[in-house]
Amino acid sequence: MLRLALLCLVVAVVAALFGFGGIAGAAASIAQLLFFVFLVLFVIALLFGAKIIT
Repeated sequence: MLRLALLCLVVAVVAALFGFGGIAGAAASIAQLLFFVFLVLFVIALLFGAKIIT
């Protein structure tokens, strides 16, 4: 999921460089959403992993 977020970020930067503001904004929003979903899933995995170990 983190790779998808980074890919969308790269697409957003490239689109912004070429002047496609709408596409750049949409790709940046998707990248931000994917990154936050990744963070939530990562924290949940850490919490459940800690419960299993202890």
